[in-house]
Amino acid sequence: MKPIITATELSEIFHQENLVILDARTGKDARENYLQNHIKGARFIDLDKDLAEIVEDAAFGGRHPLPKISKFAETLQNLGISEDSHIVVYDTSNGANAAARCWWMLKSFGIEKIQVLSGGFQTAEKAGIPLKYGEEIFEKTSFILKENWSWPTSTLEEVEKEISENSATVIDVRDAYRYRGESEPIDLVAGHIPGAINIPFSENLDENGEFLPPEILKEKYQQLLANTSTPLSMTKKLIIHCGSGVTACHTILALDYAGFPIPNLYVGSWSEWSRRDGKEIAKEV
Repeated sequence: MKPIITATELSEIFHQENLVILDARTGKDARENYLQNHIKGARFIDLDKDLAEIVEDAAFGGRHPLPKISKFAETLQNLGISEDSHIVVYDTSNGANAAARCWWMLKSFGIEKIQVLSGGFQTAEKAGIPLKYGEEIFEKTSFILKENWSWPTSTLEEVEKEISENSATVIDVRDAYRYRGESEPIDLVAGHIPGAINIPFSENLDENGEFLPPEILKEKYQQLLANTSTPLSMTKKLIIHCGSGVTACHTILALDYAGFPIPNLYVGSWSEWSRRDGKEIAKEV
């Protein structure tokens, strides 16, 4: 199953019995906005409460560290998800925010049938997919719990070691102005991890905010990484990071869509690196 689904394709399977739609929009009023208008049947999943662990010190784990896998399993059961569910997740950021993070976590948990809606809620609305306001009613489920996340991650120490040994390419997917250190709207310090290269996640999208076709994404990343010291291949490690391990999943999703191996996710990302004492910070201003 391809990891991306279009609004047209979603409309074709909308009444499928095992379909579970998740609304992963973010922001201060995310749940209230969900209650006002969402895809009919969609169940709200919260980035801060369900897709991350709440921590006191982002210097150890970043702003959105992965929750304990047992806690995530409980979340999935409360959302009525089972092993044979076909899950479609969307957000209001073209799939570039929590929808991609949710996809990464579900796949890493072991759920196979999971897709992100290309273009997000806006494309569903334009396509005439039924919408609804208010709460949704569904039954809870139960299934076999997992012991560990199955997809590869990297710690701060591992990222630092890989860069020093030139054994991996580290991609920072934040906007270019943040990478260059011109300003930092979220974290405490502007700049980037020394040795990381910048490929903004927005380059995965077309002018309408939908994912580029897989063949174009494949060619794009092959060209972007061809001149680096560690080109994209099976023999070199690729580590993806962003501000807090959320939008990095958008690029991992794009790479998977293009047919590449799943790269490592540096979950702590810039929010952890920039807060850790003694870590070098690079700027290009």
